[in-house]
Amino acid sequence: MNPGKMKYGDKIIYMEGVIVEIHDGSVGIDLKGRLGFLSIPVRMLISDSELKIGQEVGWNMSFPEQLSPEVNESYFSNLDAYKKRQAEMTAAKNAKKEDPK
Repeated sequence: MNPGKMKYGDKIIYMEGVIVEIHDGSVGIDLKGRLGFLSIPVRMLISDSELKIGQEVGWNMSFPEQLSPEVNESYFSNLDAYKKRQAEMTAAKNAKKEDPK
């Protein structure tokens, strides 16, 4: 993380949401005000009690800022390779279904 790359200063805003999903390692939160959905690791959520669907959460947040007009090629190539592997696995699974022995 390099805060020196950012052009604009922080404008911290308070956000709220409602827990709508709880998984082994993540929590899904619907943001109030129809602002979208946020999924975070459970370890990032501060809680003194057991998490339950429907509980409200709040946090301070700033706006994301694009750091560069350039594409990060390493992330892009990793994503492309992941999609290719997924397509290959799906094709192999479908071929296996069509050819039962």
